[in-house]
Amino acid sequence: MATRPPVSMPQLSKRSRFLLILGGLVVLALLAGTRLIDTYVNWLWFGEVEARSVFSTILVTRIAMFFAVAIAVGGIVWLSLYLAYRSRPVFVPVAAEDDPMARYRTTIIGRAMLFGIGISAIIGLIAGATAQADWSMVRLFFGGTEFGQTDPEFGRDIGFYAFSLPFWNWLVSLGLVVSAIAFIAAAVVHYVFGGIRFGGGTGKLGYFSNAAKVQLAITAGIFVLIKAVDYFLDRYDILLSDRNDVFMGATYTDLHAVLPAKLILTSIAVFCALALFAGAVLRNLQLPAIALVLLLLSGVVVGAAWPALLERFSVQPNQIEKEAESIERNMAATRAAYDINDVEYIDYQGTTEADADEVAEEIGTVPNIRLLDPAVLQRTYTQLAGRENFYGFPETLDIDRYQLDGELQDYIVALKEINTDGLAENQQSWINRHMVYTHGNGFVAAPANRIDRAVGGEGSDGGFPLLGTSDTESPEGSGVEVDQPRVYYGELVTDYAILGESGPGEYDTADARDYNYQGEGGVPVDNIFHRSVFSAFYGERNILFTGEIGEGSKIMYKRDPVERVRDIAPWLTVDGDPYPAVIDGQIKWIVDGYTTLDNYPYSQQQPLGEVIEDPITGLERPDQNTINYIRNSVKATVDAYDGTVNLYTNDPDDPVLQAWKNVFPGLVNPEDEISSELREHFRYPSDMFKVQRELLTRYHVESPQQFYSTNMFWDVPPDPTTEEEEEQPPYYILADTPGFEGPTFQLTSPLTPLRRQYLAAWMSVSSDPETYGQMKVLRLPPTDETKQTEGPVQVQNRFDSDPRVAQDRTLFQNPNINVVYGNQLTLPLAGGFLYVEPLYIEQTGENAFPQLARVLVAFGDRVGFKPTLEGAMEQVFGEGLGDVVTSPEEGPTDIDVPEGDSGEEPAEESEGSEEEAPEEEQTEATPDMQQAAADMQAAWQRYQEAQRNDDYAAQGEALAELDQAAQRYEQARSDAGAEGAGQPGG
Repeated sequence: MATRPPVSMPQLSKRSRFLLILGGLVVLALLAGTRLIDTYVNWLWFGEVEARSVFSTILVTRIAMFFAVAIAVGGIVWLSLYLAYRSRPVFVPVAAEDDPMARYRTTIIGRAMLFGIGISAIIGLIAGATAQADWSMVRLFFGGTEFGQTDPEFGRDIGFYAFSLPFWNWLVSLGLVVSAIAFIAAAVVHYVFGGIRFGGGTGKLGYFSNAAKVQLAITAGIFVLIKAVDYFLDRYDILLSDRNDVFMGATYTDLHAVLPAKLILTSIAVFCALALFAGAVLRNLQLPAIALVLLLLSGVVVGAAWPALLERFSVQPNQIEKEAESIERNMAATRAAYDINDVEYIDYQGTTEADADEVAEEIGTVPNIRLLDPAVLQRTYTQLAGRENFYGFPETLDIDRYQLDGELQDYIVALKEINTDGLAENQQSWINRHMVYTHGNGFVAAPANRIDRAVGGEGSDGGFPLLGTSDTESPEGSGVEVDQPRVYYGELVTDYAILGESGPGEYDTADARDYNYQGEGGVPVDNIFHRSVFSAFYGERNILFTGEIGEGSKIMYKRDPVERVRDIAPWLTVDGDPYPAVIDGQIKWIVDGYTTLDNYPYSQQQPLGEVIEDPITGLERPDQNTINYIRNSVKATVDAYDGTVNLYTNDPDDPVLQAWKNVFPGLVNPEDEISSELREHFRYPSDMFKVQRELLTRYHVESPQQFYSTNMFWDVPPDPTTEEEEEQPPYYILADTPGFEGPTFQLTSPLTPLRRQYLAAWMSVSSDPETYGQMKVLRLPPTDETKQTEGPVQVQNRFDSDPRVAQDRTLFQNPNINVVYGNQLTLPLAGGFLYVEPLYIEQTGENAFPQLARVLVAFGDRVGFKPTLEGAMEQVFGEGLGDVVTSPEEGPTDIDVPEGDSGEEPAEESEGSEEEAPEEEQTEATPDMQQAAADMQAAWQRYQEAQRNDDYAAQGEALAELDQAAQRYEQARSDAGAEGAGQPGG
């Protein structure tokens, strides 16, 4: 029989081989060069922040893991290939037909070393590159500590699940993959060289040489033995089972079916491995084949069918009884893992009746009611304090508090940062962006509870915050003295900056355009090597060729405070909302860092990115990872002038933080190094609060039965001031609330019953140094429909449907005016809850900015709507609050109404009565206007009646009638020919 001649590899000429090698080296140099430049730039940056130990620890760990895994995996694969090749048959039996492998045998034999080492090296390199990404898991294995808490099933310390079990699972998975690859590699070599044949003319299904039987049996035995270890470790993983939709952790089925099944499968796997080893000795695959079939059948019957039958016929008909123990474990673990096991629950009646005398006694709350919304005022700050076009403020401002003149006052604060995206077209040169406009200038603050003057009718420029700016020209302009107001590091900074005396001089103020940076920030770039590196890194040749860089020049990069903290501590989940504070005369960014886990036994997992999502503020979100343990263990500061990063221990009892301290010793400063002034500006982080709030809606219940039934669960109400169906964000307030002594700076949120709108609870957590982290929940008693306390959405509906609000709102319903609802605050007051919501107006246009026009107040079924908080409060509670409520700096002025709208003259203000007329004097009423007003009043009465009867359909009909009547009123007034005036605040 004719046979096909062996196929040889094509031969290349010396020139072709040289060009091929040269091309490969160029590609490799480009790939490696980019990587080396990135690594060197990072090395320089870590030197700037004095954290090269972090860089070197991570780099050395990655390199060590890469080579260790690559050599181990590559070596095992090479050994498998070598043994299979060495034990190949000397003579290959002739098959009935052409052997498809014959053409390759000669080629492989001639280059056996190349094939063996090449394939092994490629597989090893891939394995090493994959493994080095898990450096943090390996470091935690060696640096982990004990929690001092044990799981309720096996009695193992939680540290085993947090630090050890992930490493053992990783090692077992690696062993399974490597042994599978080794098995396949050996099988392929044996097949190519005739040690394994299928079919042919022998009349048998296949042929295995003795060498193939031995090697494949031993390799398979090793695989099955590792699988036995995998089954054994799976017992611990069931404590993170998600079999039940209501809770996480081992269920009744897991404990009584899956757990025994894992032990049975472990035993069977060990027996199967021994059978495979015996088959290798006996050179007989029948026993191993029977053992493998037994293992597969056991996996189906014991591992899947048995748990499914138990779940269907035993657990589901008696689920509450069967799962009670597991739910109780889940409740305890979740509360411990999320630090919500020490919440203080306070019974609160939530009265709907209070008078002025009772309210006047609330001297820790009423004077501090916040009117300014940090999510609304960015454009106002930009227009009033930004001055030049290249200064700007973050989209959402921040809230902090300062002790001035002996009184604690909360402020809306922001830094006046450089924003090179705001440069005019003629300012957009490379030198301007990177060497002239390099820094911001000023700490801007405004008291959160007052404005310059109230807005009344026409012609107003009031309703603005009382801004003060501490900058180089006025270091105490904000009331807070700042020694160094220049801002080189901030949220808006995206460009690198090159600084030095040889440059063109930095813009500092209109009268000082030649400032030279004197701080420690930046990396030297005064030599040709560093200039070449950064030129290649940024792809910018000007860095290399400009004459403005000379001796002493430095380059600043990574100027975002969140990025700096995230890079220096990559093991932290960093909060997306840094805020500035003045500490000892220096501006510091304060950044919160979290340690997290996703493998705390029985604890409920949460999708972190989804829970903390906050589209209202537009904050940068951390990674969308899933967690079931979190601690705010680190507080970080970033100096706004020189970029210095300091990490401080905030939770010394956190075992995860202690483990990372073992990995990076000296990186996180001890708690006692936090100065008292810095501690006074720590805020309880909103992201942490959102996670805990989400869990408290369920984990406040006291028994497994209540938990399983879900009928006592709460909800986070939707934000009533936006059209988006998103949860209402928590708000910082300064108030004297039950559970705390005196005014406390706290983060708060109302809660409603599950899928209901009335109020069920109100939670807050303190940010004051003495009570930091103490969480209180005011829990309202279960009530019938006639005694419910209205929730945020219901109060917003009351605001929108109030006849006075509807009439006054027509003043703002103009194509040239936008109405913006501010944050709706819920405040415990006089035994009930006070709702306060600012209403802003702004003209349309690019340079428009909001001004506070009205204040909405609600308590019980009473609504106040006035240009001032005092006026609105007195509408609700009666006169006598003037000495308690914080008033504007000046008396009321008029509203500017853009031309084209129907305006009205201001009317004399009548006080006290809820039914009083709006402040604006009406155009002489026509019959149509009178009829529309009467229809609005009638519709409002029908709405109140429907609300008392809990008739939602009737409420909707009444609101629709009220809206139609208001539109008729507006049309009638427009037809009456009223005139408008100028524009607001622009």
